[in-house]
Amino acid sequence: MEKVEHKERSSVVQFILRLVVGAVVLAITAYFTPGFSISSWVSLAIAAVVLAVLDLLVNMISGINAAPFGRGISGFLLAAVIIYAIKFFVPGYNITLLGALIGAVVYGIVDAIIPGRAM
Repeated sequence: MEKVEHKERSSVVQFILRLVVGAVVLAITAYFTPGFSISSWVSLAIAAVVLAVLDLLVNMISGINAAPFGRGISGFLLAAVIIYAIKFFVPGYNITLLGALIGAVVYGIVDAIIPGRAM
């Protein structure tokens, strides 16, 4: 029984870590990407949650890792689509299509530098 509780606790900690790292990487990406802005900390926090949920859903459905450099061109395009799609769920999160493509590259670079799996 302890192993199950430990595994559940570990999963929760991993998800929270994924959210925090995702928010940091997303903020850095928005800062360095033209055509990409996040207007507030609240929007950033919501965007990080939406990013983590969309990534989890895509991974569960398709088995594809949506990290920009996780699965070659398919991972890159999927990351760009997810980064772009967030704008439909989060007020204060603005991005252009070109910004999403550039953002996927920036996100991949920052994600590779910062420890932890963000996307």
